Amino acid sequence: MPNVITLIDTLEKARILNREEFVYLLEHHTDGDAAYLAEKARIISKKHFGNKVYTRGLIEISNYCKNDCYYCGIRRSNKNVIRYRLSNEDILRCCEQGYELGFRTFVMQGGEDSYFTDERMVEIIKEIKSKYPDCALTLSLGEKSYETYLKYYNAGADRYLLRHETANEEHYKKLHPKELSLLVRKQCLMDLKAIGFQTGCGFMVGSPYQTMDHIAEDLLFIKELSPAMVGIGPFLPHHETPFADQEKGSYELTLFLLSIIRLMIPNVLLPATTALGTIHPMGRENGILSGANVVMPNLSPVAVRKNYELYDNKICTGDEAAECRMCLQGRMQKIGYELVAERGDFIPM
Repeated sequence: MPNVITLIDTLEKARILNREEFVYLLEHHTDGDAAYLAEKARIISKKHFGNKVYTRGLIEISNYCKNDCYYCGIRRSNKNVIRYRLSNEDILRCCEQGYELGFRTFVMQGGEDSYFTDERMVEIIKEIKSKYPDCALTLSLGEKSYETYLKYYNAGADRYLLRHETANEEHYKKLHPKELSLLVRKQCLMDLKAIGFQTGCGFMVGSPYQTMDHIAEDLLFIKELSPAMVGIGPFLPHHETPFADQEKGSYELTLFLLSIIRLMIPNVLLPATTALGTIHPMGRENGILSGANVVMPNLSPVAVRKNYELYDNKICTGDEAAECRMCLQGRMQKIGYELVAERGDFIPM
């Protein structure tokens, strides 16, 4: 097996390694190797995006969910969460405030909530796109049929984020109840790409029962899918789930994987996630310095933010939207980057 530096150089040139090489890279790299990889990732990111960091205004529209995923704080079985849904008027107010703050992408995220029928979603998508035609709209609302995704797309939605969570069938079964299927999840991603969405996948780093072999499988799946966006963050436990006592995912490994993904897909839209900022006070900054180029401040009404708790101790639940944006702007400037008022679309190479 080549040494780690040789593998990193190979990854930079070929944009892929085989499964055994990925596992070796993940298991044997040193802090110095990680710094070497991060520098390469930064150079590639700056080549494609300069020092721009794109902002996505996150609007958490509902914490009702029909699913019972073992890692998620808004899972169906959690009887102690205060459930809420935003009205169309609430959502449009969030967009209005976000637009004034310079956001040109809105992300509507929520649990799989049957209240939001196709008709309701089409109505709100059309309303947002009519009021803000220069903005992109991303949806992250879980598994839907091809027909539903097509309705969203035809109404004007631009992007769809659906984390695959793990590309390994057996691992998937350990994270989800039996009614959920990795095959269905992967088919949804294929459907989204076929329809024309800028499609995003992703996974938790350090989720329960995850091995380095699983992560290698994730990387190979991401390369095969060739998404426009990849969202990864460390696993963080929630006290009302079966995984309450599990260890957090590795902060350092998450940064390392951000750099790997940047080398694999040089033009990918790659967030430094809220989970990364939750696990470490400099998480989002170091995510950007590891090759990420997107941050997602919260535009949800402060009154409901604490109820959209996928994991414990989530940051920024009490900040007004303007505070979030100004805070992030200052943080990015300190490391030589700039938050920009642009849509930040995926541009094919």
